[in-house]
Amino acid sequence: MTSTMQAIVTEGFGSASVLRLNDVTRPTPNPHQVLIEVFATSVNRPDIVQREGHYPPPAGESEILGLEVAGEIVEIGQAVKGWQLGDRVAALIAGGGYAEYAVSDSTCLIKIPDQMSFEEAACICETYITSYLNIFRIAQLQAKSTVLLHGGGGGVNTAAVQLCQALVPEAMVVVTASSRKVKAVENMGVNHVVDYQKTSFEKEIARITDGRGVDVILDHIGASYLHKNLRSLAVEGTLLIIGVTSGSRAEINLAGLMVKRQKIFGSVLRPRTVDEKSHIIEEFRRRVYPFFESRQIIPIISEVFSLDSVREAHLMMEEGSHFGKIVLRVKSA
Repeated sequence: MTSTMQAIVTEGFGSASVLRLNDVTRPTPNPHQVLIEVFATSVNRPDIVQREGHYPPPAGESEILGLEVAGEIVEIGQAVKGWQLGDRVAALIAGGGYAEYAVSDSTCLIKIPDQMSFEEAACICETYITSYLNIFRIAQLQAKSTVLLHGGGGGVNTAAVQLCQALVPEAMVVVTASSRKVKAVENMGVNHVVDYQKTSFEKEIARITDGRGVDVILDHIGASYLHKNLRSLAVEGTLLIIGVTSGSRAEINLAGLMVKRQKIFGSVLRPRTVDEKSHIIEEFRRRVYPFFESRQIIPIISEVFSLDSVREAHLMMEEGSHFGKIVLRVKSA
């Protein structure tokens, strides 16, 4: 194994044009890590934000983009137990995914089911774990509750739909989507789809729930949706904010929040400690992995690009033309 590898690097910050395929030093695992030969990785919204210079990696993590990988273990740290060379794994990482090799703490690995491709496995860790963490671990969505998912075509929300249908099939799932994605969301079998380009989701929620509101909202829009979200949230409902694409500053009526006993959670996965992530992943393995193994949940892939076509992949993410995940194939199996 050589000491170098090919990876996507950024020459400064800015548009997708700053991305380059270059030779870099191959990472070396510490005693608690494994080295993964990467077959596939995926593009996530935080990759775009980091490329633009607004989301630096946590201290000590790789500057290379990429928050999840799928591949085979080719080197194991001395303190690692329970994993073997050649194991097919998906990994949640804090950086370094757009490369031929990546390191991951051994507690942040998920075994890839035999019938699952590397491209499908590259979709699991960032989006499904984010959805699971927020909707089920934080908000604790219950049977017969109602959940509102904003932005139905993105990877997090297509994952969220599948998780809600698998884990709490009695829950009512409402999704907002652009006009061009409404049909695709409907085909996923959700209870209601709101075309936010044609109607007010706030009014539709009031109509659908007879004025009660929804119990859980998963939102990546941020500031411009805050007031509408709170007005759409039921008494003792939970608003989960996982992104701020419309801005990060907004004012709220605290009195209304108090009267309705509502909860607002801000949630980001990447900066959490390895110990925190390992506990989340352990629970995720126990509750969700069987659905991947049985193929009841199959990750939705919008398109697969080669690693050297990363600019086109980023442009697709920015244009919002995708439905499901955008995958980068690093190596053919």
